[in-house]
Amino acid sequence: MINPAAAARFRRLGTLTIFAVYFVILVGGIVRASGAGMGCPDWPTCFGQWVPPTDESQLPANYHQIYAARGYESTTFNPVKTWTEYANRLVGVSIGFLIFLTAWSSRIYFKTDKTTFYLALSSFFLVGFQGWLGSAVVASNLKPFMITLHMLVALFIVALLIYAISRSQKPLLSALNANWVTPRFRLVLKIAMGITLIQVAMGTQVREAVDFIAHQHSYIDREYWRDSFPLIFYVHRSFSSIILFTNLWLAWKIFKNVDNNSLLLKVAYALMGLIVTAILAGVSLDRLGFPAFAQPVHLLMANLIFGAQFFLFICLHYATGKTHL
Repeated sequence: MINPAAAARFRRLGTLTIFAVYFVILVGGIVRASGAGMGCPDWPTCFGQWVPPTDESQLPANYHQIYAARGYESTTFNPVKTWTEYANRLVGVSIGFLIFLTAWSSRIYFKTDKTTFYLALSSFFLVGFQGWLGSAVVASNLKPFMITLHMLVALFIVALLIYAISRSQKPLLSALNANWVTPRFRLVLKIAMGITLIQVAMGTQVREAVDFIAHQHSYIDREYWRDSFPLIFYVHRSFSSIILFTNLWLAWKIFKNVDNNSLLLKVAYALMGLIVTAILAGVSLDRLGFPAFAQPVHLLMANLIFGAQFFLFICLHYATGKTHL
């Protein structure tokens, strides 16, 4: 038998870790939107120090030449950008501790449900890989492909954690009312997840183009960035209507068939709220001169949307009597 207190501890730690990963995605978006990615040009130190400087006078007089010799085009010290990037690293380190505690607490499932244990353990190793990938991002001088890969690995870590926590709650999820779920609903949900991933993939291409445009404008004159947006931006923008109406149909079906206090309805409401917020953030990027706050919000919402869809999929999987996933 699983100790209830130990199971609750695993669930709390896993949930906290999921939110922490989403938080680091948000912070990473802020770093990218503000152009602070090279605020610390080296890794794991920052300007050769474990605690970054607060003033340029604390750096060697020839620090420009030092980092130019290492392959960095321009390394001008900016305390705001430096400490923004450093905060991003500190949050990433905290996730390492949280994921270790989550993996350690999952050992209670080793005898009864090895899959849950191995999911948590895999997440731990992936976070280690993510840390190495972060250093590779810095070493690559912020190549767009490396940044995108860094984000996709974070998305995969979240999916593993959601799966592990949900699997540990199989008895609870199996008790949900899912008699109304039809093969058509399950198919539409899978399609919704698929098109969300397509939308995220297109979003990464847009973001790579925006990074190039932002660099050309030295991260100022944001109201002119839109003039240089590539075709994929307009495809990405139009695709959002498909996302909206597909998920709206799913939420409507859930609303019609479950009780007001059902977990499924709460997830459906949350999903629609996330989609509306993502669309509003996207509209502000398109129509309001690409405000800096909207880019990380838009990125975070995209990741949360897929997480909510994936959690809904797992809930319905167990609620309809299926035991393997």
